Amino acid sequence: MKPLPWLDATIVGIGQVIPRVKCFRLAVTLDRPALAGQHVDIRLTAPDGYQAQRSYSIASAPSPDGIVELMVEGLPEGEVSGFFDGVAEVGDTVALRGPIGGAFVWRPEDGGPLLLIGGGSGVVPLLAMLRHRAIAAPDVPVLLVYSVREAAEAIARDELDRRRRDEPGFDWILNLTGEGGRRIDAALIGQALERLGRPRHTFICGANPFVNTAADLLVDAGLAPGTIRTERFGG
Repeated sequence: MKPLPWLDATIVGIGQVIPRVKCFRLAVTLDRPALAGQHVDIRLTAPDGYQAQRSYSIASAPSPDGIVELMVEGLPEGEVSGFFDGVAEVGDTVALRGPIGGAFVWRPEDGGPLLLIGGGSGVVPLLAMLRHRAIAAPDVPVLLVYSVREAAEAIARDELDRRRRDEPGFDWILNLTGEGGRRIDAALIGQALERLGRPRHTFICGANPFVNTAADLLVDAGLAPGTIRTERFGG
């Protein structure tokens, strides 16, 4: 298989998602269709030739319109995220490579029920799955468990509430881990399985400790390991 080429992607839209996260709509001509759950690499090149590269999950549903949406958290020491957070403007062009990833993807023909578990910004590829499901397979039952420290940190909370109201078969649980809250535990997994039933596929995305804990709890609850797919970020 030939290496993926670096492509020019133009920023055509910028929006504020939550105080620390912005969404960026990029116009790019991909050489292959994107799948829900995949990511892209972004590369920046300074005038002196120095390059910085990071990977970002695709938030948008697969679409033939040539628009890829990313959600980028501004990090104080982040070379690429710092550019997106404080420098990037509509009309700027960045180098993009992708889509990348073949294991952590969901296709409409994969069916459901579908259990999605996200921690923090790990919800982004799960949003792509939810958005694709709404368009291509609205009959697939799906439950999202989304864990953040505070409600104000929940990405796309209004969208998720709207989908629960308007889309039969979709439900979500917001779990808060801040003061007085709880980490993901067996009781939360039990609540999710009681509301959804036994999932055919489960996708977990977040930091390493979160993913490890969630996966272990699901296996303890009787789910077959082969039905659980994970995506991790951080050290």
